[in-house]
Amino acid sequence: MPDEAELLPGTLDLLILKAVSLGPLHGYGVLRRIGQISKETLLVEQGALYPALFRLVRQGLLKASWGRSENNRRAKFYELTAGGRRRLRQETESWNRLAAAVASVLSARPEAAA
Repeated sequence: MPDEAELLPGTLDLLILKAVSLGPLHGYGVLRRIGQISKETLLVEQGALYPALFRLVRQGLLKASWGRSENNRRAKFYELTAGGRRRLRQETESWNRLAAAVASVLSARPEAAA
């Protein structure tokens, strides 16, 4: 699909932390939330999502607990920890600095000849 954007390396964790910061979610819910808030531009594949969720839990950035999904299935739900909130804040600031720097470079125009 031409309207989809490819994820940059290193951005998946940031997207997951942001999605979960909006409320506890099960794995498939994380996929849907990222799709929704990106207006379906960013689509994360399940094969990339679940290893990232496990890694974030191991790092102490997410907490996982079992619960029931909206269709009454047993599912693991993820929530941000205090460390996850701190990392999200740091990564968001870093991303915004990088995006501003790239935008500045891309908006450069040739100087007018004197």
